Amino acid sequence: MKRYDVYGIGNALVDTEYQVDEVFLKAAQLQKGVMTLIDAEERSRIIDLLESEHKFEVVNQSGGGSAANTMVAISQLGGASFYSCKIANDAIGDFFLQDLVAVGIDTNLDGRKAGISGQCISMVTPDADRTMTTHLGISHELSVQELDEDALRQSKYLYIEGYLVTSPSAFQAALRAQRIARETGVLVSLTLSDPAIVESFKQSFDQFAEHGIDLLFCNEDEAMIWTGSKTPPEAFTKLQTVCKRVAMTCGKDGAMVWDGSTKSIVPATPATALDTTGAGDIFAGVFLYCLSQGQTFAQAASLANRSASVLISRYGARLNKESILAVRGTSEF
Repeated sequence: MKRYDVYGIGNALVDTEYQVDEVFLKAAQLQKGVMTLIDAEERSRIIDLLESEHKFEVVNQSGGGSAANTMVAISQLGGASFYSCKIANDAIGDFFLQDLVAVGIDTNLDGRKAGISGQCISMVTPDADRTMTTHLGISHELSVQELDEDALRQSKYLYIEGYLVTSPSAFQAALRAQRIARETGVLVSLTLSDPAIVESFKQSFDQFAEHGIDLLFCNEDEAMIWTGSKTPPEAFTKLQTVCKRVAMTCGKDGAMVWDGSTKSIVPATPATALDTTGAGDIFAGVFLYCLSQGQTFAQAASLANRSASVLISRYGARLNKESILAVRGTSEF
């Protein structure tokens, strides 16, 4: 019997959120709706613009990182998860680790080094869209040394965060994890993470596909970019030729899922969107949890859609345990 439902590998970040307007995004010279990697100097410039010049205040701060958010959702629902990442021996790293420990996630974080832990600045506009700038800090140095191969072998699924392709050492760690999973019967799941990342690192995602993807998570924009398609249905059809199973989110139109033999279109749950940060992360976490409990793809997508709809109606990239369990309580299992 496997010890973990899902073994995740990804960046370790603390999310700091602000409510802004589009005037600010233009002043900061940021592309609306995408994630931009920045260095420490640029991070300081943006925070100064936010707080000193435009007088925006922090509305939420929490542990983050795309795959970390996914592991948290799994753990909150009662699943067993392990997370491999890298943090520094600093206050941000302490905050991140305590956040994971509090929800029962096992990690590789027994020893930490000097440096700066990663931080993501998330700026939410009135239309609920979010623009992110990420300073990876020491997380950019994630490598094979952060893998716990025994824990990976004792997992049902491996979950790889697509953002890892931006770091050469992290990409090699993800490929190593994928190789171990393929050799030991662990199912490989991958999220494309962000349209800009897919566009810039298409060959890296092609390499993942060449080695075998059992389950792909993406949204319709990421899917169209990766497959060179003009419409979501066209992209979804092409994805089925390179991945064994697919879960593609389509915003207010719900999700399209393929379990290897059957395609299902699962409608979204209506919601008034305030903040879309983390919607794809919670979708993947709830979906993987449902699969680990023997649910069908259609059932998994239904609960994942409902969870995402609750999340986007609030600020922050995660639900608390009570909220996500309340959503689960409306399901049939």
